[in-house]
Amino acid sequence: MNIAQLLKAKGRAVTTARPDAKLLDIVTSLASKRIGAIVIVGENGELAGIISERDVIRALAKSSETVLEDSASKHMTREVVACQKSTTIDEMMELMTQGRFRHVPVIEEGALIGIISIGDVVKNHIAEVEMEVTAMRGYFATG
Repeated sequence: MNIAQLLKAKGRAVTTARPDAKLLDIVTSLASKRIGAIVIVGENGELAGIISERDVIRALAKSSETVLEDSASKHMTREVVACQKSTTIDEMMELMTQGRFRHVPVIEEGALIGIISIGDVVKNHIAEVEMEVTAMRGYFATG
């Protein structure tokens, strides 16, 4: 299975914000939407960065109480690892494991078309394993 198939099943909705958004607005959006990361986009919708719960926690840990007034650009991850629709789920698992991150934007022809979370990958993996188990049970039952 690849990312295109996963996006087809889960949808392409991506929560985005501008680099000048206040960290408080980012935190509020993360909490209200119950998500772990927001993609930061520039004026033309280009990928500028990503800000995750981890980025927020790090900002809070090393900054003053006014940190929530900072712009997202001050605390976002700028070197974003992205994938394409053709990336396989196995490649995505390897990418997330090696990079130690849980959210990967999907970019196609320079445009943001989705986001994949570790939860999406795990859910897919569990479904595949369950299908294999069902097939094996059927095989053994018919002997």
